[in-house]
Amino acid sequence: MEWNDLTEGAKAVLEQTRNIKNDNIQIVEFEVGFEQVPEEGDEDTYAVSIQEEDYQNLKRYTQENEYGDKFHMARNKNIVKIILLENGKIPDNLSEFPVFRQYKKDALIKSEVDESTVESTDE
Repeated sequence: MEWNDLTEGAKAVLEQTRNIKNDNIQIVEFEVGFEQVPEEGDEDTYAVSIQEEDYQNLKRYTQENEYGDKFHMARNKNIVKIILLENGKIPDNLSEFPVFRQYKKDALIKSEVDESTVESTDE
């Protein structure tokens, strides 16, 4: 399975398995059913939707990708964690890895609450 075969939601998740700033591996925790739609005029965010189809696509990619990358993925209800494995095994110091949680509904709600708090203090 190649990158081009992935759904947009699956690509969004995989792009976060490495930190954009320093290229270090990070755990991605996301929620199946997550949707983020940017508000009009907001150039800092982009639309992200991770649905069951994306999860199934991602699951298949982690088992059959053409690039030799190995992943560990675990799901509990609608919450999924995925990590890119170095040397094909789960690291002993897993708790020391940063966790990317922006693709969860509670993270979206928290950022909206934070924004409204800032707006109310500005007034």
